[in-house]
Amino acid sequence: MKAVDLSTHPGHLARRLQQAHHLLWNAMVSQEITSPQFAVLNALTAEPGLDQRTVGERVGLDRSTVAEVITRLLRRGLLDKVRDPQDGRRFLLHLTDDGVGTHRRLARRTVGMNQVFLGPLSVDEQRTLFGLMYRVAEAAEALRVPEEGRP
Repeated sequence: MKAVDLSTHPGHLARRLQQAHHLLWNAMVSQEITSPQFAVLNALTAEPGLDQRTVGERVGLDRSTVAEVITRLLRRGLLDKVRDPQDGRRFLLHLTDDGVGTHRRLARRTVGMNQVFLGPLSVDEQRTLFGLMYRVAEAAEALRVPEEGRP
């Protein structure tokens, strides 16, 4: 059997892109706050007072991953959680003052990182890439949540 051409395997290319993103993130944005942690801070900047499940949905993290990310952010003092007055079983999440400052600082740094990461592409190519990636990501999300009656 011949070796396969991995340049035609989206998973292989996605892993390579993720490695490049991780290296750039650590070099240009933060070695302390991860990209998924930033995504949670960003979601709560956009919509303060979300519960953990909703935050996970907004940023595309599964239950266990979002729980771990939120626990780390709570320990760092970047998030606060308060009991939902409408439903005592739920907790609502808010950024602390340190969380707001951290988000603001990192958001500025992500602009430069994204310019480097996307540097090989023209503006039109970047738009096309984002559109295609978004479509694939949305389709993949649909696979994670099985429809009623579907195995």
